Amino acid sequence: MPGRLFRILAVMTTVLVMVGTGVAWSSLRSLESGINRISTAALGGGGDDGAVDILLVGMDSRTDAHGNPLSEDELATLRAGDDVSTNTDTIILVRIPNNGRSATAISIPRDSYVQAPGLGKTKINGVFGQVKLEKMKELVEEQGEDAATAEPKAVEAGREALIKTVAKLTGVTVDHYAEVGLLGFALITDALGGVNVCLKNAVDEPLSGANFPAGWQKLNGPQALSFVRQRHDLPRGDLDRVTRQQVFMASLAHDIISGQTLSSPSTLSRLRSAVQRSVVLSDGWDIMDFVQQMQKLAGGNVAFATIPVLAEDGWSDDGTQSVVRVDPAQVQQWVAGLLQDQAEGKTEKLAYTPGNTTVDVVNDSDINGLAAAVSEVLTEKGFVAGKVGNNEADHVTSSQIQAAKSDDLGAKAIAEQLGNLPVVENASVPSGAVRVVLSHDYAGPGSGLDGGSHTVTQSASDTTDSGTTTQVPPSPIITAGAADPKCVD
Repeated sequence: MPGRLFRILAVMTTVLVMVGTGVAWSSLRSLESGINRISTAALGGGGDDGAVDILLVGMDSRTDAHGNPLSEDELATLRAGDDVSTNTDTIILVRIPNNGRSATAISIPRDSYVQAPGLGKTKINGVFGQVKLEKMKELVEEQGEDAATAEPKAVEAGREALIKTVAKLTGVTVDHYAEVGLLGFALITDALGGVNVCLKNAVDEPLSGANFPAGWQKLNGPQALSFVRQRHDLPRGDLDRVTRQQVFMASLAHDIISGQTLSSPSTLSRLRSAVQRSVVLSDGWDIMDFVQQMQKLAGGNVAFATIPVLAEDGWSDDGTQSVVRVDPAQVQQWVAGLLQDQAEGKTEKLAYTPGNTTVDVVNDSDINGLAAAVSEVLTEKGFVAGKVGNNEADHVTSSQIQAAKSDDLGAKAIAEQLGNLPVVENASVPSGAVRVVLSHDYAGPGSGLDGGSHTVTQSASDTTDSGTTTQVPPSPIITAGAADPKCVD
């Protein structure tokens, strides 16, 4: 069962808000004292840069954080069934720079096909369980240990293998580890009074129990579990499910950081009970120190991203398993760049996608078809096509990008695509839109003068690109800065 881990990020931000809203430090100590702790030898001690890297793991578990089986009613409410599993179906790496002003949560799809220590190539969600099983066989069958004594040792081996696998894939050394099972998601969501989400279309998918109308809505714990578990009947399958997890986490983090959810002692009491029953943390993680480090965090500086994927519907090397294909070198380069940008405070830029901007393209030259050709170029890059035609506003002597503000991210992105055209502030351009004005000097993409496939005499349907490598388009980067949740599939 996928998607259990967002509550851990909620726990971290919840603790922060407790401080920011004047909650007594004794409440924080009370919260911390009841959390189950585990030892893990594979963790690092923090890098020279002082940043904290946390591995958040959602377990497909039918027990609570202390190993107690869930009740029949709880299993039924969560639609969990009675299968026993140790799959880690949600894996998120969180980086918090030493200034505490930002947080980046990087999702790793559960079927990512990776190199795991001692296992070779395998799906990342099975690393924990495979190593645990092998360790149990070694301790019980070969060394004669009692199963109850061997269990915690085998679990620790599974955790360490997963930590090392994530580090190998991303190039990031993990400092702290957090784990939660099925129950935790629902308990923490309900403790906070539900979470707002938005769907582009109505859904009715019986396998996950997802049955929701289109538009904005507030979900309780069991509903939220169905929302983040659905992967069938989605355009991008598991990748869209990851996006759902991220928008849910972003909405939850926004409410917590903005102080909207922790206004009453009863809410804090429910949250404390939920966390203590459902969360496992690594030894040596001082929550009080962590709180102090995060006091400057704001919702707009919490970003959620997904590692780059080569193929969402790939196959294992032996051809027996459907997997998500990834390139470790590409992942490491992407992670390094993302974390550097986030540390430098470029969250808004990170979250920008071309689909956020509608582009009008107008022709202020005597070259027929120029505006249409350039509009096609931008549409293929993901920008939303707006009006195309001749310039009926003031004449321009050179090509330019017009936007309501000169620092508009969409305008800058379009300018880069069209050969670094200048961005000119124009109050008549609506927010969220950009106007491209093409003059006689334009020689960028679509002009036929840049060696590209789009010219004023060709349309996109007449030409195809060749010699390029097909790759899954990157997932959008989502932040917790907006009061209204992003609408998703």
